[in-house]
Amino acid sequence: MNKEAFLTLYIRDLKKLRVEIEKYPSEESLWVPLPGTINTGGNLCQHLIGNLRTYVGLTLGGVAYVRNRDAEFADRVFSKDQLLEQIEQLLEIIPGILEKLNEAEMHSDYPREVLDMFPEQHVSLILQHLLAHLSYHMGQINYHSRWVSTIFN
Repeated sequence: MNKEAFLTLYIRDLKKLRVEIEKYPSEESLWVPLPGTINTGGNLCQHLIGNLRTYVGLTLGGVAYVRNRDAEFADRVFSKDQLLEQIEQLLEIIPGILEKLNEAEMHSDYPREVLDMFPEQHVSLILQHLLAHLSYHMGQINYHSRWVSTIFN
């Protein structure tokens, strides 16, 4: 996948994530656990923020970020408004970093191990993995928001 495709897909999906979070009818609805599930929409969004801020922002762009992965799933790190602010930051950070990558950098080794099953981890492979991860959890958030909306409306 080329840089322009990554830019298009990351921007599209981050905008979709923003819409999904905006759809929650209340602050409290973000944090309601569904029967048979472990993670709330709020926790999944926090996880996506931590993941992208760490693996794209910090690792590829040098944008300072201290991640607490356990808190992403266990705590309310951000309010709804703060989640939306963090998504807006990602909409600035990620395109800025991707635009600066040249073709050689896209095919260079990613500077940290992410996928234990792949001996060679090029930047473009990790960007594809992170995009798939974003889409996967966004689907869970969509389901969660639709379910809790029936309770809170």
